[in-house]
Amino acid sequence: MSTFVHQTVLLDEAVVSILGARDGVYVDATFGRGGHTRHLLAMLSPTARVFGFDKDPEAIAAGERLAQEDARFAIVHASFADILSVLKARGLAGNIDGVLADLGVSSPQLDDASRGFSFQNDGPLDMRMDTTRGQSAADWLAAVDEVEMARVFFEYGEERHSRRIARAIVKARAEAPITRTKVLAEIVAAAHPAWERHKHPATRVFQAIRIAVNSELADIQVFLRDALAVLKPGGRLAVISFHSLEDRLVKQYFQKEAKGDDFPPGLPVTVDMLKPRLRIVGKAIEPSPAEVAANPRARSARLRVAEKIAEAA
Repeated sequence: MSTFVHQTVLLDEAVVSILGARDGVYVDATFGRGGHTRHLLAMLSPTARVFGFDKDPEAIAAGERLAQEDARFAIVHASFADILSVLKARGLAGNIDGVLADLGVSSPQLDDASRGFSFQNDGPLDMRMDTTRGQSAADWLAAVDEVEMARVFFEYGEERHSRRIARAIVKARAEAPITRTKVLAEIVAAAHPAWERHKHPATRVFQAIRIAVNSELADIQVFLRDALAVLKPGGRLAVISFHSLEDRLVKQYFQKEAKGDDFPPGLPVTVDMLKPRLRIVGKAIEPSPAEVAANPRARSARLRVAEKIAEAA
């Protein structure tokens, strides 16, 4: 059993934002250690139901323990990108009152050196959210060509010196396999020509590799589309993101679905003819100064909320 502690970000704000019927059916699409789920269950009636999704085996173990404590809850070992197929099989697609997703990596994953997400402590270069399947970060680094590596660093890490760093990694792996977080961090640090104040030079590269290994951005796009499909009209979707790539996807999706169908410019159309599928609820919510002081990892969090106003096409 993991002893690493996870501080749930925007706990009350996120749960309240999706709360509708007290006896409804809800989904925590990124269960983690269950902070949001437990808070939600405390607000629901004895007949409500909550489903938790997660890829991480340790999160699934925590979810199984919660399911034993509370019969209203069930845990699903799957990506949130599988939300539609899983809920369809249970006859619940189109009947969900609220869906919540807390994107990115959790504190227990970051703090456990054996998971390989962080360069703060040396560990195996893994980075898989689901350690039971898929390609590890070490495997990815060993197989990817230099051009693709540089593209991933630039697009997923927004790393301006992506080509130079990729070139250094390719040179280093020709001498010995790169299998440890500390080794990779040292290679990147030595190759990086412009260190940012208060930020390790490997930060962006580690983020980019993690996103690539876990297909995070592609999964978010599928999840947003399918979360809309599983909601009932009036149901709410709330998404917490931690970096600009995630937040941009969520913001743009909400804006697109709130606008509705595209028509050629100049055509006289009314709002109802556009068939908007979502209504954006308020502005993006950020953690309070008190929350950031208590949990510095919350500082970049953004919560966006939308409500389904019509059946998804």
